[in-house]
Amino acid sequence: MTHVNHSSHDPARPTFGAGPAYPSSHTRFDDGAGTRQATSASTARSSEPGARVAAAGEESAPGEPSTPEPYFSPTAEFTVAGGVRDVGMVFVGASTTAGYGDPKGLGWVGRVVARTQHPDLDLTAYNLGIRGSTSGDVVARWAGEAHPRWKGRSERRLVLSFGTADIRSGMTMARSRLNLANVVDEATNAGIGVFVVGLTPSLDAELNRRIEALAEAQADVCARRGITYVDCFRPLVSHDQWMADLAASPDRAHPGQAGYGLIAWLVLHNGWNEWIGIG
Repeated sequence: MTHVNHSSHDPARPTFGAGPAYPSSHTRFDDGAGTRQATSASTARSSEPGARVAAAGEESAPGEPSTPEPYFSPTAEFTVAGGVRDVGMVFVGASTTAGYGDPKGLGWVGRVVARTQHPDLDLTAYNLGIRGSTSGDVVARWAGEAHPRWKGRSERRLVLSFGTADIRSGMTMARSRLNLANVVDEATNAGIGVFVVGLTPSLDAELNRRIEALAEAQADVCARRGITYVDCFRPLVSHDQWMADLAASPDRAHPGQAGYGLIAWLVLHNGWNEWIGIG
């Protein structure tokens, strides 16, 4: 049996999630709350055990909870059993996780699951994507929906992907960041393996500025915890096929077959097999 300690941190980890290296300078935006929100994935973790790491943009607007992002201090280890592994994998997110708009009905989740086959892996996958889910919705529902699906499974895996609805709903970056941190910390403290898939770009340049900034904040949350984060924004924001797929979709907001294939490719080639522990 292999033990994985979630508190480990790889100093060589890219500053913005897994995958190819991209420029580290990113657009900042005002989230409408009157506070300039900025994140830096290169911010170093405190070397003092138990020290709290402050969330970027932690100062709150009037009426916004001032709860700081907690410092991650795991109380459980994620374990991988030898032999044939009985894995329950739950995907929680919004419309893109659900695969909305894919005429094949697979989305990126279905494509990734289809490629996650191994003689030593007995995989049961559940897609719990809900259109319009914000990070707050995920905080409220993930445990109640996921734990029954893990019942009887010896290995529990959680894949998270959300955030664009936070921007559209007017949620502050500090709150969105804190919501992701809370889900990740609660899951990992319960011995659940976590993987995070980042936000994808839109056709709207102004919205993309906000998506990019939130994507960097999410990457920073994951980097502080040694959680794999897949950057989908920068590889796709200038990708002709992705943009053409969005432009051809009925709502010009969700990808079709080609776009979901691109997301799946990014997931599969940026730490997925290593996270699962298959060759």
